[in-house]
Amino acid sequence: MTEPPGRRERKKAATRQKIADTALRLFLERGYDAVGIREVAAEADVAVTTLFSHFASKEALVFEQDGDFEQRLARAVTGRAPHEPLIPALRREVHALVRHCTAESAAPIWRMIDESPALRRYEESMRLRHAETLAAAITADLELSRTATAGRTIARFVIDAYALAREAADPEAAVDEIFPMIEAAWEARRPSVRA
Repeated sequence: MTEPPGRRERKKAATRQKIADTALRLFLERGYDAVGIREVAAEADVAVTTLFSHFASKEALVFEQDGDFEQRLARAVTGRAPHEPLIPALRREVHALVRHCTAESAAPIWRMIDESPALRRYEESMRLRHAETLAAAITADLELSRTATAGRTIARFVIDAYALAREAADPEAAVDEIFPMIEAAWEARRPSVRA
């Protein structure tokens, strides 16, 4: 059983959310490049140092749920039921992430990201980091018994599946189209059983 967060943790989380919400509102109202960090801090009524204690960069303000997404992908591997196949667990998680990121309310955010070279670069580096975290979780699972290269390959496929589905006209159908290919690649690298 998980213990509920204490007062200090709740206050810290509330401050972080306030900063992120304020930044996103300002970015959407005036444009990402037109808003500076000092303006975000002032509008959120926090010091610039407080803002940077919660977010490493201006770009990170836009991708405020980055850490949660990364953890969710790793938990899809580490938290699945005993003997549950890997690919269906990852497929469920990618479906959930795609639903979240393709909600109608997310459209203006993705337009802003697509229009900003800095945000596109940050998103790409974030995706590579997510793939490495996912690969580490896959490789560490002894039940899966795949090489590090196989784990990294499947992790990259999964992260790319998320990105491709998010951009598709029918994101749910795209996930369903892509994952059988990922599963085929995963099964192709099944370790041979020696007699």
